[in-house]
Order: sequence, then C-alpha cells, then structure tokens
Amino acid sequence: MGIYDREYYRSDGTGFLDSFVKRGMVCKWLIVANIAAFVVQLMTRGNTGAHVESWFTDLFILDPDKVAHGEVWRLITGGFLHSFHWTHIAFNMFFLWWAGSEIEDIYGPKEFTGFYFASLLASGLAYVAFDFASDGHHQALGASGAVTAVMVLFAMHYPTRTIMLFFFIPVPVVLFVVFNVLQDTIGLFGGIGQPIAFAAHLGGAAFGFLYGKYNWRVTNWLPGVPRLRVGRARPKLRVYAGDNEPGPRAAVGRRIDSDEHIEAELDEVLAKVAQHGRSSLSEREQKILMRASELYRQRRK
Repeated sequence: MGIYDREYYRSDGTGFLDSFVKRGMVCKWLIVANIAAFVVQLMTRGNTGAHVESWFTDLFILDPDKVAHGEVWRLITGGFLHSFHWTHIAFNMFFLWWAGSEIEDIYGPKEFTGFYFASLLASGLAYVAFDFASDGHHQALGASGAVTAVMVLFAMHYPTRTIMLFFFIPVPVVLFVVFNVLQDTIGLFGGIGQPIAFAAHLGGAAFGFLYGKYNWRVTNWLPGVPRLRVGRARPKLRVYAGDNEPGPRAAVGRRIDSDEHIEAELDEVLAKVAQHGRSSLSEREQKILMRASELYRQRRK
C-alpha cells in the first residue's frame, strides 16, 4: 500500500472549483486591499487647479522627504496606492494574481506574505535612495515594485511559461521579464522623462532575483516571531496486531489540506525522478517537489 492509499490521506471529493477558491488566498487579500485603497482614493479626490489630488493619497504616498523625516510607513503604504488611471491598478493586479498565486503555492501563504512585504520595502528603499542621489524629490505610488519581484521569482521557477504579449504574441515569461528589467534600466539611467518609478521596479527585481538565487526565507529573519509552520499536525500512527486490528473506519468528513496532498504525491514524484531523472517531471510535478522541499525545510527548524 502506498502512502497515498492510506485513509488519512484521502480527499473528501472536493473538486476543481473548491481548489480554485482555496488557493492563492494571500494574493486575493492583497488584491482586495489594493482595490479598496483605490476606491478610497477615488472617493477622496478633488480638483485643485489643473491637478487631481486626494488627502488619502497624500497621507500614504511614498514621499522620500517625509520618509527621511520619520514617516517610514510610506515605504509600504505607497505600494497599495495607484494613479487614477484604471490601467495602472488593473495590470498590477493581473500580474500579481497570475504569477503570485503560483509562487504562493510553492512557498506557502506565510512566506509569500513576508516575501511580498519585503519586496515592497526593498523597492521603496531603492526609490528613496535613487531619488536622494539624483536630487529629484518626487513622490511615487503603485504595487509595481513588489509585482516585479514576484514576476522575477516566477520566471526563475517557470522560465518557459508563455505569456501572450498584446494578447496574441506568445513570449516566454523569462524574456518578458528580462525585457522589462532592461527597459527600466534604460529608463533609469537614460534620462527618460516619464512619471514611472524605474528605481522601485529595479529594486523589486533585484530583491526577487537574490531571494530566488540564494534561497532566502523572510520568515527566518523574524527571530522574535514564533516558528511558522505550514500545514496541520497529522494524527499519530497506531499499530494493531491480530484481533486488535480494527475494521473499516468511518469517513472522518474533513478536507485534507493541500500540503498533505503534496506529501502524499511526493512518493510517486521521487520514484519518477529515480527512474527517469528530474527532467522527466511535468510542471505540476516540479511544483510538488519544490513545495515539499519548502515544507521539510520549515519543519526542520
């Protein structure tokens, strides 16, 4: 009997819709928070001469001068605000869900939350540093820096995944990411006069790359926080012999969480690696292997 055949690893029959609803919960909350902030921005805006302003935006926007005077929360809150043109937030939220939900599957909700907020911080610090170095003193807003970090990490895991550029040109995601990083680099150092936070994008990209390359874990950087575990504790195994062996057990009636499913499928994935090599694994099997590795890494601490 394989590990997947044991009763405590069996699913209660939940289907595709249930798994869609349950996955990417952190991404969904981040998207809800961004949309909610955008709605408040719209509700509090007012025309001042030729400009459209919002007291809510002014309170939380990334302003290097105010950060230098102690308002450090702006390094994070500026990443939840967007310009009043709907495409700014729409594209950021689309890529956050498209790539972020996959990254959350791999690293788990707690680590992904830490990664996202650390990306916001890294992109904000990069923007402030460059702004002071160039004596620019401009404000910035948007989730683009953190979303760029997510996209870079996604491309490191799935470089050949295809994205439809302009909705009809298939492009490997690694080329898409590299092109955008090069474009931001040219924009930053080429003196292109556009209201785009190139430094924030590059700060996020650098953090995402270093995180993936050196296997950083944000939850490891929080020694004052109790150890973060992924998944639930399993019931203890009991050994029966002879007449003491029980008959068929009644269904427990609970949904087995996704981490237990991953562990249950790990045996088959490892057997396939041993027989045919890692290159024979499908994308889904690669994800199972990476997620299981992440689970065991956290449980050994």
